[in-house]
Amino acid sequence: MSRAFVRESDQDTTELPERPISTHPNFVTPRGLAAIESQVRALEAERQAARAAEDGALRARVERDLRYWSARRASARVIEQTATDRARFGARVGLRQRSGAIQVFRLVGEDEADPAHGSVSYISPLARALLGKSVGEVAAVAGGEAEVLAVR
Repeated sequence: MSRAFVRESDQDTTELPERPISTHPNFVTPRGLAAIESQVRALEAERQAARAAEDGALRARVERDLRYWSARRASARVIEQTATDRARFGARVGLRQRSGAIQVFRLVGEDEADPAHGSVSYISPLARALLGKSVGEVAAVAGGEAEVLAVR
């Protein structure tokens, strides 16, 4: 067959590297598990579309991502939030920085973390500094100290 009739994407046999899977326990909140399941469903639909379009490159990327999210779903350990006076997984923790700035962070699983929106992974340095702290205690964060104002 002439090369003129072969799409470049059909010839792309380069394998994509696998997405690395954390060695830490895959703790998730109920919302985090729902997000993982939603991602798997979206990727399954995207894989069908890539098959229908006979887009090999897209299909390879989608299948790689589907392997990652399927593994994360299989290893997920849902941690329900319970009422406590100490910072723990799933809690919202309010802090007052030395500058007076107040910040609130939610301690979540690795795949849920979005620091720009106030959620940090439980394995992050900030979360590790906060875990186990209660209102009034001081935590070493970002090269300084912050007082825990609230734990919800």
